[in-house]
Amino acid sequence: MNIDPSGIPLAKIVILSLLVVLGIGFGFAWYLSLRSKLAEGLRPTPFQLLVGFITDFLDTLGIGSFATTTSFYRINRCVADDKLPGTLNVGHTLPTILQALIYINTIAIDLWTLWLLILASVIGSYLGAALVSKLPKRGIQLGMGIAMLVAVGLMVAKLVGAIPSGGESLGLTGISLAVGIIGNFAFGALMTIGVGAYAPIMIMVSLLGMNQKAAFPLMMGSCAFLMPIASYRFIQTGKYDARAALGLTLLGLPGVAIAAWIIKELPLFYLSCLVVVVVTYAAISMLIPALKPANATEDAPEKSQA
Repeated sequence: MNIDPSGIPLAKIVILSLLVVLGIGFGFAWYLSLRSKLAEGLRPTPFQLLVGFITDFLDTLGIGSFATTTSFYRINRCVADDKLPGTLNVGHTLPTILQALIYINTIAIDLWTLWLLILASVIGSYLGAALVSKLPKRGIQLGMGIAMLVAVGLMVAKLVGAIPSGGESLGLTGISLAVGIIGNFAFGALMTIGVGAYAPIMIMVSLLGMNQKAAFPLMMGSCAFLMPIASYRFIQTGKYDARAALGLTLLGLPGVAIAAWIIKELPLFYLSCLVVVVVTYAAISMLIPALKPANATEDAPEKSQA
């Protein structure tokens, strides 16, 4: 990690403080919505807890969590397809906030760029969540299947070195800043349908000439601010699997801490290749029922429903 030599300026303190408040507020609101279910014995399965640890561990190292989590759930059949976007957003919110707190505090980035792009992603997610919460199951299957194939394409491009390595800039100005704002708005909206924003943001900032390491506080900060907004809508509508989301959070938090503070970096090439294979399988398995005639799109019963 590149440690910011300028210390912790006021603008950064404000961002970090807002993240803490947002995390506490979201956690409390989610707890209130789950209180009766927890009293009735709602508990994540061991598999759901393991998924939380693995996906947020990898997420902290830059692989992303949405495509990998979806792949695990599709293979195990433990979350209904129409509840996947909500489950991903709700369950990964608190681990992502922890990631943002760590990386914004330790990696140098222009704070004006960070503020503007975070705001754009939050607005995009707010508008996107309202739409996604009303989508039918088939529409979500189709959208997520295509999104995972796009994610696979981005992973492969990264593995073969087709993604530019970026420049040395720690911020954006002028036309580049405008492009970044529009891009982050779109990524924020797509997050609500289960499209992970890490790889797209990494590619965007690299193409715009920013240092790739500066993408970490940007992509994690953007997601950390937008996910509580989107997730609260899913909580209100109940369109998420509470048991699975709880599993993502409970072991996702220690997964983030171990990856960021103990492991820090790993040779991820072969692991990324495995992720490509698994996500491709999950994408195809998502698209097959979505592309069948309307009367043939019913899924087999899932093992766990909230």
